[in-house]
Formats: sequence, C-alpha cells, structure tokens
Amino acid sequence: MAQVTERHILDALKKVVDPDRGADIVSLSMVNGVIIKEGNVGFAIEVDPKRGPQLEPMRKQAENAVADVPGVLSVTAVLTADRAAAETSKEEPTRSTQNQAAPDRPASLAPPGVKHIVAIASGKGGVGKSTTAANIALGLAVRGLRVGMLDADIYGPSQPRMLGVSGKPETNQNNKLEPLVSNDVKVMSIGLLVPEDTPMIWRGPMVNSALQQMLRDVEWGDLDIMIVDMPPGTGDAQLTMAQQVPLAGAVIVSTPQDIALLDARKGLSMFRKVDVPVLGFIENMSYYICPKCGDRADIFSHGGARTEAEKLETEFLGEIPLDIAIRETSDSGQPIVIDQPDSPHAAAYLEIADRIWAKLSEDGETSKRIAPRIVVQ
Repeated sequence: MAQVTERHILDALKKVVDPDRGADIVSLSMVNGVIIKEGNVGFAIEVDPKRGPQLEPMRKQAENAVADVPGVLSVTAVLTADRAAAETSKEEPTRSTQNQAAPDRPASLAPPGVKHIVAIASGKGGVGKSTTAANIALGLAVRGLRVGMLDADIYGPSQPRMLGVSGKPETNQNNKLEPLVSNDVKVMSIGLLVPEDTPMIWRGPMVNSALQQMLRDVEWGDLDIMIVDMPPGTGDAQLTMAQQVPLAGAVIVSTPQDIALLDARKGLSMFRKVDVPVLGFIENMSYYICPKCGDRADIFSHGGARTEAEKLETEFLGEIPLDIAIRETSDSGQPIVIDQPDSPHAAAYLEIADRIWAKLSEDGETSKRIAPRIVVQ
C-alpha cells in the first residue's frame, strides 16, 4: 500500500475551488487539522458559518478528491467556523469566570422546530447508555410523539446498528441532510456518514464541528423531542452539547456499583454547573433473573442509583435488568420496545419514557432554556 502523506492530501485538495472566492481551498488556507492513520484521513475546512449549508457540495468534492489518492482507505471532511469568527468572539467586552446565561443570545445550535432536547448521558462507558437511549426514543415514538435521535457519540456511534438503519443520508434541495427513519424515529449519526469499521481519529475541534453540523445542517423538521445519545464522560463533546445547545434536561444512566456511581456523580455535577436540569437517574443492569431456574442475582449490586439520586436530590426514573433479550434485540436493530412490546422489559422503558415526557410537560420553561455562555477573564 502506498504511503499517504499530508503533501499528497494537500495536492489533491488544490483541485477543490471555493465557489465564492474563486481560488482553491489550500491556497486560501481553508484546510487544517489533517490527520492520517493507516490510510484513514480526516481534515477540517474552515468556512464562514453563514455559508456552511451552501458549501456541502464543496465538502463532498474535497472528500472525493482525497479518496482518489492512492493508499487512502477512507476520508472524512468537516466544515468548521473560520478563524475570523473565532477572533471576533474574543473581543467581547463582558468577561467573567462564571457561567452566564445570555437571554438576548439565540441558541445557535438549536434546530428549528424541535421543542425539547434531552441528553442521555453517563459518567463512564459500558453502562448501557446507548441501549437505554434507543429504547427511550422508541418508547416516546410508540406514545405518538414526533421523535429524533442524535447520536453524539462520535468515537463510538452505535445508534445506526441499534436502530437498524444504514446507508448515507441524502442531501435535499436546501443542501441539508435528510435523517434516516427507524420506527418513526428520525436518526442522525456520524456512523451513517463514515464506514462502520473506520476509526474516528479526530481531535476536539473536529468532533465539535461534526456535532454542530449534525444539529444545524440536518433537516430535522418539527419534533416534540430529540434524544441525544451523549458520549460517555465529561469531555469536549459533552461540553459542546451542554454549552451550545438549549438542553431541556439530562438523564444519567448508571449501573449500581460504586465505581459507576462515582462517575455518574461527575456527570450530574457537569450538567448542573452549566445550568442543565438533571431529570433523573436510571439504574441499568439493575439485577439478573436466571432464565432456567428463575433465581435473582444482583450481579452489580442493586439500588445504588436510587440511593444516589436521593442523596443528590434528583428523581429516580427507573431500573432496567440485565437480560439477554435486551442485548439480542438491540444487536438485531429492533430494540426490545419494538421487538417485544408486551414484555416487562419494554414496559420498564415505556414507564421511564413516560416519566421523562411528564417532567418536560409539567415544566414548559425548560424547552426555552438558553444555552449558557461561558467566557474567560
């Protein structure tokens, strides 16, 4: 296989011309963050955010140009806000080390027509957050609500497989991506835009830009609620969503054992620091019932999330057992809420979905929350 270098990538991108500026994107210094790993290439194209939706064809042309380079196995290009816009933001006169809500500032990443955006989060990986998010989204759709699913887990996107969707989204006449649909849930994920086995080798700014594009440049339409499957932990991607998106609330998923609850506590603290309401805790893998003998085993302990919720003065939304049927149905692309709608496990997810919707409905102001503005003195 030919050795791919940054020079090869830049030479290929010299064939791509900015349609408004009449010069190639390399000479205009629009290309940055080129990353090459074992034939997988990623890079960012800096543009004026106002031109972002119109430049989707240019982004695709750039990907195609690099894909023709010998030795390149996969290509992912993202559009990012240009430096001029970033420099302008540094000159704002009001500065503080505290989080400040800016009532007069529009929520730039809020998709029009979406009433509530709810983050499903966890302090650590491996607690079943994505499975929980998928079943909650489907449960809300079963109740007749208009639902969207944004898979914000850039490094480990799993919603395409769990929700049984595949293929690249099409671009409509407005130069926006059309989300795929699974059981009446609109779905968008980075996993739909790159091959499933392609490693995501992006740094923080490219991850943030991808999240922004999946919110801003997707034709979500009118939704009652958008469920966001957050990445595990409390890093860049989580802060981007918490700071730039008017989240109506966050739900924390944890297993019952102490180490998972410690990380869940950190997740709750992060949301509270940026003024995102925490709607409650879910205890996943709460207990295990042997399918042969019927005996119950608390493999990861039991009740820890309920106790933690009480300590932290937030609601306990429910518990989900550790069961092979939940795993098998999620792997098959038809989660248990759809595959076994009359099962007790589906009923547990539906009850949690009902509680989340009830909390949003009883506090209509949460949907009007302005994303907090954080500036540094």
